[in-house]
Amino acid sequence: MKARATGRRPGATVRTKIGYGLSRLLGAGSIVIGARFLVAPQAAAAAYGITGEQAGPSSDLYLAAKGVRDIASGVAFVLLAAGKPHALGRYLAAASIIAIGDATIVLRGNGPKATAYGVHGTTATVMLGTAALLLSGPE
Repeated sequence: MKARATGRRPGATVRTKIGYGLSRLLGAGSIVIGARFLVAPQAAAAAYGITGEQAGPSSDLYLAAKGVRDIASGVAFVLLAAGKPHALGRYLAAASIIAIGDATIVLRGNGPKATAYGVHGTTATVMLGTAALLLSGPE
């Protein structure tokens, strides 16, 4: 019996499944990080890369705004993971600007380079890699 031609590239479905899984993890991580900014803003700020003298009670409102942004981004990742892979891939590529901006903010604020590159840079890289997986698969 001859296999039916589907027009799909070999491995494309696997890449899409991996991309969906990674995007769900990114989304869940963003939701958890955002919730931490709402519940424990100073601890979350320290993990983000803002030192103690830069963070304080007056900055809690800004940190809460960051938390809401992270939660909304995470929800969008999770919801888009149920739709078309190319739309999710384009969204992840665009949203990687957030992680790149976060790294830049930490570096400009003389925060830890390990956090800027290790946390925010790695996040941007994973987001762009996930986008590439999703965009390389079927629509």
